[in-house]
Amino acid sequence: MASISNIYLIHQSRISNLYNRNRNGHIITTSRANHLEFSPLPKKIELSDRVKFSRVDGILNRCGISDFCIATKAAASDAEGHEIELSNGFAKPNKSFSERFPALVTGFFFFTWYFLNVIFNILNKQVYNYFPYPYFVSAIHLLVGVVYCLISWGVGLPKRAPMNKELLGLLTPVAFCHALGHVMSNVSFAAVAVSFTHTIKALEPFFSAAASQFILGNQIPLPLWLSLAPVVMGVSMASMTELSFNWTGFISAMISNVSFTYRSIYSKKAMTGMDSTNIYAYISIIALLFCLPPAILIEGPKLMQYGFKDAIAKVGLTKFLSDLFWIGMFYHLYNQVATNTLERVAPLTHAVGNVLKRVFVIGFSIVVFGNTISTQTGIGTGIAIAGVAMYSLIKANMEEQKRKDAQKTRAS
Repeated sequence: MASISNIYLIHQSRISNLYNRNRNGHIITTSRANHLEFSPLPKKIELSDRVKFSRVDGILNRCGISDFCIATKAAASDAEGHEIELSNGFAKPNKSFSERFPALVTGFFFFTWYFLNVIFNILNKQVYNYFPYPYFVSAIHLLVGVVYCLISWGVGLPKRAPMNKELLGLLTPVAFCHALGHVMSNVSFAAVAVSFTHTIKALEPFFSAAASQFILGNQIPLPLWLSLAPVVMGVSMASMTELSFNWTGFISAMISNVSFTYRSIYSKKAMTGMDSTNIYAYISIIALLFCLPPAILIEGPKLMQYGFKDAIAKVGLTKFLSDLFWIGMFYHLYNQVATNTLERVAPLTHAVGNVLKRVFVIGFSIVVFGNTISTQTGIGTGIAIAGVAMYSLIKANMEEQKRKDAQKTRAS
Protein backbone atom coordinates (compact mmCIF):
# COMPACT_ATOMS: atom_id res chain seq x y z
CA MET A 1 0.00 0.00 0.00
CA ALA A 2 1.53 3.28 -1.06
CA SER A 3 1.67 6.15 1.40
CA ILE A 4 0.37 9.60 0.61
CA SER A 5 3.08 12.26 0.35
CA ASN A 6 2.75 15.66 2.01
CA ILE A 7 -0.87 15.02 3.08
CA TYR A 8 -1.65 14.11 6.69
CA LEU A 9 -4.64 12.91 8.69
CA ILE A 10 -5.61 12.38 12.32
CA HIS A 11 -8.26 9.75 12.94
CA GLN A 12 -9.75 8.18 16.01
CA SER A 13 -8.27 4.71 16.55
CA ARG A 14 -9.20 1.43 18.12
CA ILE A 15 -6.74 -0.56 20.21
CA SER A 16 -5.93 -2.71 17.16
CA ASN A 17 -4.81 0.22 15.06
CA LEU A 18 -1.15 0.77 14.15
CA TYR A 19 0.99 2.54 16.72
CA ASN A 20 3.45 5.25 15.82
CA ARG A 21 5.79 7.14 18.05
CA ASN A 22 6.46 10.81 17.97
CA ARG A 23 9.88 12.34 18.46
CA ASN A 24 9.43 12.33 22.27
CA GLY A 25 8.81 8.60 22.25
CA HIS A 26 5.13 8.81 23.18
CA ILE A 27 2.75 6.46 21.45
CA ILE A 28 0.19 7.98 19.16
CA THR A 29 -2.36 6.25 17.02
CA THR A 30 -3.41 6.71 13.46
CA SER A 31 -5.75 4.49 11.54
CA ARG A 32 -5.37 3.13 8.09
CA ALA A 33 -7.84 4.60 5.70
CA ASN A 34 -9.03 1.22 4.45
CA HIS A 35 -12.52 2.17 5.51
CA LEU A 36 -12.58 5.32 3.41
CA GLU A 37 -15.31 5.11 0.86
CA PHE A 38 -13.91 5.84 -2.61
CA SER A 39 -15.65 8.32 -4.84
CA PRO A 40 -14.46 10.07 -7.99
CA LEU A 41 -15.78 13.30 -6.51
CA PRO A 42 -13.94 15.14 -3.73
CA LYS A 43 -15.18 13.89 -0.40
CA LYS A 44 -14.75 15.61 2.94
CA ILE A 45 -12.62 13.65 5.37
CA GLU A 46 -13.55 14.88 8.81
CA LEU A 47 -10.80 15.10 11.41
CA SER A 48 -11.59 12.78 14.31
CA ASP A 49 -12.02 13.78 17.88
CA ARG A 50 -8.78 14.02 19.69
CA VAL A 51 -7.41 10.74 20.84
CA LYS A 52 -8.70 10.03 24.28
CA PHE A 53 -5.42 8.98 25.79
CA SER A 54 -4.11 11.64 28.12
CA ARG A 55 -0.56 11.19 26.99
CA VAL A 56 -1.51 11.98 23.41
CA ASP A 57 -3.74 14.83 24.57
CA GLY A 58 -0.72 16.34 26.23
CA ILE A 59 1.30 16.09 23.09
CA LEU A 60 -1.50 17.70 21.09
CA ASN A 61 -1.83 20.50 23.61
CA ARG A 62 1.89 21.21 23.55
CA CYS A 63 2.42 20.91 19.82
CA GLY A 64 -0.89 22.18 18.55
CA ILE A 65 -3.13 20.28 16.25
CA SER A 66 -1.59 21.78 13.07
CA ASP A 67 1.96 20.82 14.09
CA PHE A 68 0.78 17.34 14.83
CA CYS A 69 -0.81 17.08 11.40
CA ILE A 70 2.45 18.07 9.72
CA ALA A 71 4.42 15.59 11.80
CA THR A 72 2.13 12.67 11.02
CA LYS A 73 1.85 10.80 7.73
CA ALA A 74 -1.10 8.51 7.01
CA ALA A 75 -1.39 5.82 4.39
CA ALA A 76 -4.72 5.59 2.65
CA SER A 77 -6.43 3.50 0.05
CA ASP A 78 -9.93 2.60 -0.91
CA ALA A 79 -11.48 -0.83 -0.61
CA GLU A 80 -10.07 -1.84 -4.00
CA GLY A 81 -6.53 -0.80 -3.10
CA HIS A 82 -6.40 2.43 -5.17
CA GLU A 83 -4.47 5.34 -3.75
CA ILE A 84 -6.40 8.37 -2.58
CA GLU A 85 -4.86 11.80 -2.44
CA LEU A 86 -5.93 13.89 0.51
CA SER A 87 -5.63 17.65 0.44
CA ASN A 88 -7.04 20.15 2.94
CA GLY A 89 -9.26 17.48 4.39
CA PHE A 90 -10.68 16.40 1.02
CA ALA A 91 -10.19 13.12 -0.79
CA LYS A 92 -9.28 13.28 -4.46
CA PRO A 93 -9.20 10.51 -7.04
CA ASN A 94 -5.88 9.56 -8.61
CA LYS A 95 -4.42 11.90 -11.19
CA SER A 96 -5.27 10.95 -14.75
CA PHE A 97 -2.60 9.85 -17.22
CA SER A 98 -2.64 13.26 -18.91
CA GLU A 99 -2.11 15.00 -15.54
CA ARG A 100 0.84 12.77 -14.65
CA PHE A 101 2.51 12.92 -18.08
CA PRO A 102 1.44 16.24 -19.69
CA ALA A 103 4.47 16.50 -21.96
CA LEU A 104 3.88 13.01 -23.33
CA VAL A 105 0.22 13.75 -24.04
CA THR A 106 1.03 17.09 -25.69
CA GLY A 107 3.65 15.36 -27.83
CA PHE A 108 1.05 12.83 -28.91
CA PHE A 109 -1.29 15.67 -29.90
CA PHE A 110 1.45 17.24 -32.02
CA PHE A 111 2.27 13.91 -33.65
CA THR A 112 -1.40 13.29 -34.45
CA TRP A 113 -1.80 16.79 -35.86
CA TYR A 114 1.26 16.43 -38.15
CA PHE A 115 0.31 12.90 -39.19
CA LEU A 116 -3.25 13.84 -40.14
CA ASN A 117 -2.05 16.97 -41.97
CA VAL A 118 0.54 15.07 -44.01
CA ILE A 119 -1.93 12.32 -44.94
CA PHE A 120 -4.49 14.93 -45.97
CA ASN A 121 -2.04 16.75 -48.24
CA ILE A 122 -0.89 13.52 -49.87
CA LEU A 123 -4.41 12.16 -50.51
CA ASN A 124 -5.64 15.57 -51.61
CA LYS A 125 -2.93 15.90 -54.27
CA GLN A 126 -3.47 12.32 -55.44
CA VAL A 127 -7.14 13.05 -56.05
CA TYR A 128 -6.28 16.13 -58.12
CA ASN A 129 -4.06 13.99 -60.34
CA TYR A 130 -7.16 12.25 -61.74
CA PHE A 131 -9.97 14.62 -60.67
CA PRO A 132 -8.83 18.27 -61.12
CA TYR A 133 -11.90 20.03 -59.75
CA PRO A 134 -10.77 21.99 -56.66
CA TYR A 135 -14.04 23.89 -56.11
CA PHE A 136 -16.03 20.67 -55.87
CA VAL A 137 -13.36 18.91 -53.78
CA SER A 138 -13.25 21.88 -51.37
CA ALA A 139 -17.00 21.57 -50.85
CA ILE A 140 -16.59 17.82 -50.21
CA HIS A 141 -13.95 18.56 -47.55
CA LEU A 142 -16.40 20.74 -45.67
CA LEU A 143 -19.42 18.49 -46.34
CA VAL A 144 -17.77 15.46 -44.74
CA GLY A 145 -16.75 17.59 -41.77
CA VAL A 146 -20.27 18.97 -41.38
CA VAL A 147 -21.79 15.47 -41.41
CA TYR A 148 -19.23 14.44 -38.80
CA CYS A 149 -20.20 17.41 -36.61
CA LEU A 150 -23.93 16.70 -36.96
CA ILE A 151 -23.45 13.08 -35.93
CA SER A 152 -21.29 14.18 -32.98
CA TRP A 153 -23.98 16.60 -31.89
CA GLY A 154 -26.59 13.86 -32.30
CA VAL A 155 -24.83 11.59 -29.80
CA GLY A 156 -23.95 14.50 -27.50
CA LEU A 157 -20.17 14.49 -28.06
CA PRO A 158 -19.93 17.40 -27.73
CA LYS A 159 -23.23 18.89 -26.69
CA ARG A 160 -24.37 21.41 -29.28
CA ALA A 161 -24.06 25.01 -28.17
CA PRO A 162 -27.07 27.21 -29.02
CA MET A 163 -26.85 29.64 -31.93
CA ASN A 164 -28.43 33.09 -32.03
CA LYS A 165 -28.63 35.95 -34.52
CA GLU A 166 -25.82 37.92 -32.90
CA LEU A 167 -23.41 34.99 -32.92
CA LEU A 168 -24.38 34.14 -36.49
CA GLY A 169 -23.51 37.69 -37.50
CA LEU A 170 -20.09 37.40 -35.87
CA LEU A 171 -19.23 34.00 -37.34
CA THR A 172 -20.41 34.65 -40.91
CA PRO A 173 -17.42 36.87 -41.94
CA VAL A 174 -15.07 34.34 -40.34
CA ALA A 175 -16.71 31.50 -42.27
CA PHE A 176 -16.60 33.43 -45.56
CA CYS A 177 -12.85 34.08 -45.21
CA HIS A 178 -12.36 30.46 -44.18
CA ALA A 179 -14.25 29.25 -47.26
CA LEU A 180 -12.39 31.57 -49.65
CA GLY A 181 -8.98 30.71 -48.20
CA HIS A 182 -9.74 27.01 -48.28
CA VAL A 183 -10.95 27.03 -51.89
CA MET A 184 -8.00 29.12 -53.09
CA SER A 185 -5.56 26.81 -51.30
CA ASN A 186 -7.07 23.85 -53.13
CA VAL A 187 -6.95 25.66 -56.48
CA SER A 188 -3.24 26.17 -55.84
CA PHE A 189 -2.72 22.55 -54.74
CA ALA A 190 -4.36 21.38 -57.98
CA ALA A 191 -2.24 23.69 -60.13
CA VAL A 192 1.28 23.39 -58.66
CA ALA A 193 3.33 21.14 -56.39
CA VAL A 194 2.21 20.85 -52.76
CA SER A 195 5.64 21.96 -51.59
CA PHE A 196 5.44 25.14 -53.66
CA THR A 197 1.96 26.03 -52.37
CA HIS A 198 3.18 25.68 -48.79
CA THR A 199 6.21 27.80 -49.60
CA ILE A 200 3.91 30.58 -50.86
CA LYS A 201 1.71 30.18 -47.81
CA ALA A 202 4.79 30.83 -45.66
CA LEU A 203 4.11 34.50 -46.50
CA GLU A 204 0.99 34.47 -44.34
CA PRO A 205 2.79 36.11 -41.34
CA PHE A 206 3.77 39.01 -43.63
CA PHE A 207 0.14 39.63 -44.58
CA SER A 208 -0.92 39.28 -40.94
CA ALA A 209 1.63 41.88 -39.82
CA ALA A 210 0.61 44.26 -42.60
CA ALA A 211 -3.09 43.91 -41.78
CA SER A 212 -2.41 44.35 -38.08
CA GLN A 213 -0.56 47.64 -38.61
CA PHE A 214 -2.38 49.19 -41.56
CA ILE A 215 -5.93 47.94 -40.92
CA LEU A 216 -6.18 47.44 -37.16
CA GLY A 217 -3.75 50.25 -36.35
CA ASN A 218 -1.48 48.13 -34.15
CA GLN A 219 2.15 49.20 -34.23
CA ILE A 220 4.39 46.32 -35.34
CA PRO A 221 7.89 46.52 -33.80
CA LEU A 222 10.86 46.83 -36.14
CA PRO A 223 12.37 43.41 -35.17
CA LEU A 224 9.21 41.71 -36.43
CA TRP A 225 9.36 43.51 -39.76
CA LEU A 226 13.06 42.67 -40.13
CA SER A 227 12.37 38.99 -39.41
CA LEU A 228 9.92 38.94 -42.33
CA ALA A 229 12.56 40.03 -44.84
CA PRO A 230 14.01 36.48 -45.18
CA VAL A 231 10.49 35.15 -45.73
CA VAL A 232 9.84 37.47 -48.67
CA MET A 233 13.31 36.88 -50.09
CA GLY A 234 13.07 33.11 -49.73
CA VAL A 235 9.65 32.87 -51.37
CA SER A 236 10.85 35.07 -54.23
CA MET A 237 13.90 32.84 -54.80
CA ALA A 238 11.79 29.69 -54.73
CA SER A 239 9.20 31.11 -57.11
CA MET A 240 11.68 32.20 -59.78
CA THR A 241 13.03 28.68 -60.34
CA GLU A 242 10.07 26.50 -59.28
CA LEU A 243 9.61 23.89 -62.01
CA SER A 244 5.85 23.57 -61.40
CA PHE A 245 5.27 27.32 -61.29
CA ASN A 246 2.19 28.79 -62.94
CA TRP A 247 0.29 31.98 -62.23
CA THR A 248 -2.93 30.23 -61.23
CA GLY A 249 -1.21 28.35 -58.43
CA PHE A 250 0.79 31.39 -57.31
CA ILE A 251 -2.10 33.89 -57.29
CA SER A 252 -4.48 31.40 -55.63
CA ALA A 253 -2.01 30.78 -52.80
CA MET A 254 -1.58 34.54 -52.34
CA ILE A 255 -5.37 35.05 -52.18
CA SER A 256 -5.48 32.26 -49.61
CA ASN A 257 -2.94 34.14 -47.49
CA VAL A 258 -5.04 37.32 -47.61
CA SER A 259 -8.23 35.38 -46.80
CA PHE A 260 -6.76 33.64 -43.79
CA THR A 261 -5.35 36.96 -42.58
CA TYR A 262 -8.82 38.49 -42.59
CA ARG A 263 -10.17 35.33 -40.98
CA SER A 264 -7.82 35.97 -38.05
CA ILE A 265 -8.98 39.60 -37.82
CA TYR A 266 -12.67 38.68 -37.78
CA SER A 267 -12.03 35.78 -35.40
CA LYS A 268 -10.85 38.21 -32.73
CA LYS A 269 -14.15 40.06 -33.04
CA ALA A 270 -16.07 36.78 -32.82
CA MET A 271 -14.52 35.61 -29.55
CA THR A 272 -17.30 34.12 -27.44
CA GLY A 273 -17.68 31.81 -24.51
CA MET A 274 -18.44 28.93 -26.87
CA ASP A 275 -15.90 26.10 -26.95
CA SER A 276 -13.63 25.74 -29.98
CA THR A 277 -15.19 22.47 -31.15
CA ASN A 278 -18.64 24.03 -31.49
CA ILE A 279 -17.27 27.20 -33.06
CA TYR A 280 -15.38 25.23 -35.70
CA ALA A 281 -18.51 23.16 -36.41
CA TYR A 282 -20.62 26.27 -37.02
CA ILE A 283 -17.90 27.85 -39.16
CA SER A 284 -17.73 24.67 -41.27
CA ILE A 285 -21.49 24.69 -41.82
CA ILE A 286 -21.57 28.34 -42.90
CA ALA A 287 -18.41 27.94 -45.02
CA LEU A 288 -20.00 24.99 -46.84
CA LEU A 289 -22.92 27.21 -47.85
CA PHE A 290 -20.41 29.68 -49.36
CA CYS A 291 -18.53 26.91 -51.20
CA LEU A 292 -21.49 25.23 -52.88
CA PRO A 293 -22.51 28.01 -55.35
CA PRO A 294 -19.10 28.38 -57.07
CA ALA A 295 -18.67 24.60 -57.16
CA ILE A 296 -22.01 24.27 -58.95
CA LEU A 297 -21.65 27.30 -61.24
CA ILE A 298 -17.97 27.01 -62.17
CA GLU A 299 -17.44 23.25 -62.27
CA GLY A 300 -20.97 21.83 -62.32
CA PRO A 301 -21.42 21.60 -66.12
CA LYS A 302 -18.00 19.98 -66.62
CA LEU A 303 -18.61 17.51 -63.79
CA MET A 304 -21.93 16.39 -65.20
CA GLN A 305 -20.62 16.15 -68.76
CA TYR A 306 -17.37 14.23 -68.25
CA GLY A 307 -15.72 14.95 -64.86
CA PHE A 308 -17.33 12.14 -62.85
CA LYS A 309 -17.19 9.69 -65.79
CA ASP A 310 -13.47 10.25 -66.35
CA ALA A 311 -12.62 9.82 -62.66
CA ILE A 312 -14.63 6.61 -62.34
CA ALA A 313 -13.09 5.25 -65.55
CA LYS A 314 -9.58 5.88 -64.17
CA VAL A 315 -9.86 4.55 -60.60
CA GLY A 316 -13.31 2.97 -60.28
CA LEU A 317 -16.40 4.14 -58.41
CA THR A 318 -15.45 2.61 -55.05
CA LYS A 319 -11.99 4.21 -54.88
CA PHE A 320 -13.30 7.52 -56.18
CA LEU A 321 -15.97 7.77 -53.47
CA SER A 322 -13.55 6.43 -50.84
CA ASP A 323 -10.91 9.03 -51.72
CA LEU A 324 -13.44 11.86 -51.53
CA PHE A 325 -14.67 10.66 -48.14
CA TRP A 326 -11.23 10.20 -46.58
CA ILE A 327 -9.76 13.51 -47.73
CA GLY A 328 -12.81 15.20 -46.19
CA MET A 329 -12.42 13.24 -42.97
CA PHE A 330 -8.68 13.90 -42.69
CA TYR A 331 -9.24 17.59 -43.44
CA HIS A 332 -11.75 17.93 -40.63
CA LEU A 333 -9.78 15.82 -38.14
CA TYR A 334 -6.47 17.59 -38.67
CA ASN A 335 -8.11 20.99 -38.22
CA GLN A 336 -9.91 19.82 -35.09
CA VAL A 337 -6.80 18.21 -33.57
CA ALA A 338 -4.77 21.32 -34.47
CA THR A 339 -7.25 23.45 -32.52
CA ASN A 340 -7.15 21.10 -29.55
CA THR A 341 -3.34 20.94 -29.67
CA LEU A 342 -2.81 24.68 -29.78
CA GLU A 343 -5.14 25.13 -26.80
CA ARG A 344 -2.78 23.00 -24.70
CA VAL A 345 0.46 24.90 -25.29
CA ALA A 346 2.05 28.30 -24.77
CA PRO A 347 2.38 30.80 -27.63
CA LEU A 348 6.07 29.95 -28.12
CA THR A 349 5.34 26.23 -28.51
CA HIS A 350 2.44 27.09 -30.77
CA ALA A 351 4.72 29.12 -33.02
CA VAL A 352 7.38 26.41 -33.23
CA GLY A 353 4.71 23.78 -33.88
CA ASN A 354 3.26 25.68 -36.82
CA VAL A 355 6.66 26.10 -38.44
CA LEU A 356 7.59 22.44 -37.96
CA LYS A 357 4.26 21.39 -39.45
CA ARG A 358 5.02 23.25 -42.66
CA VAL A 359 8.49 21.68 -42.81
CA PHE A 360 6.97 18.22 -42.37
CA VAL A 361 4.40 18.76 -45.12
CA ILE A 362 6.94 20.18 -47.61
CA GLY A 363 9.43 17.40 -46.90
CA PHE A 364 6.93 14.55 -47.12
CA SER A 365 5.31 15.92 -50.29
CA ILE A 366 8.69 16.06 -52.05
CA VAL A 367 9.48 12.48 -51.02
CA VAL A 368 6.05 11.00 -51.80
CA PHE A 369 5.44 12.71 -55.15
CA GLY A 370 9.08 12.78 -56.20
CA ASN A 371 8.92 16.46 -57.09
CA THR A 372 12.11 17.69 -58.68
CA ILE A 373 13.19 21.05 -57.29
CA SER A 374 16.09 23.20 -58.32
CA THR A 375 18.88 24.11 -55.93
CA GLN A 376 17.70 27.72 -55.80
CA THR A 377 14.14 26.61 -55.00
CA GLY A 378 15.41 24.45 -52.16
CA ILE A 379 17.55 27.26 -50.74
CA GLY A 380 14.72 29.77 -51.10
CA THR A 381 12.28 27.45 -49.34
CA GLY A 382 14.75 26.95 -46.49
CA ILE A 383 15.30 30.69 -46.10
CA ALA A 384 11.55 31.33 -46.09
CA ILE A 385 10.91 28.69 -43.43
CA ALA A 386 13.78 30.03 -41.31
CA GLY A 387 12.30 33.52 -41.59
CA VAL A 388 8.89 32.25 -40.49
CA ALA A 389 10.50 30.53 -37.53
CA MET A 390 12.34 33.72 -36.55
CA TYR A 391 9.18 35.80 -36.85
CA SER A 392 7.12 33.30 -34.85
CA LEU A 393 9.65 33.08 -32.03
CA ILE A 394 10.03 36.87 -31.74
CA LYS A 395 6.28 37.37 -31.76
CA ALA A 396 5.67 34.62 -29.21
CA ASN A 397 8.30 36.08 -26.86
CA MET A 398 6.75 39.53 -27.16
CA GLU A 399 3.28 38.15 -26.38
CA GLU A 400 4.63 36.27 -23.38
CA GLN A 401 6.31 39.44 -22.09
CA LYS A 402 3.05 41.37 -22.49
CA ARG A 403 1.25 38.69 -20.51
CA LYS A 404 3.81 38.86 -17.69
CA ASP A 405 3.64 42.67 -17.62
CA ALA A 406 -0.15 42.51 -17.42
CA GLN A 407 0.09 40.09 -14.49
CA LYS A 408 2.51 42.36 -12.67
CA THR A 409 0.20 45.32 -13.25
CA ARG A 410 -2.78 43.45 -11.82
CA ALA A 411 -0.75 42.23 -8.86
CA SER A 412 0.38 45.75 -8.01
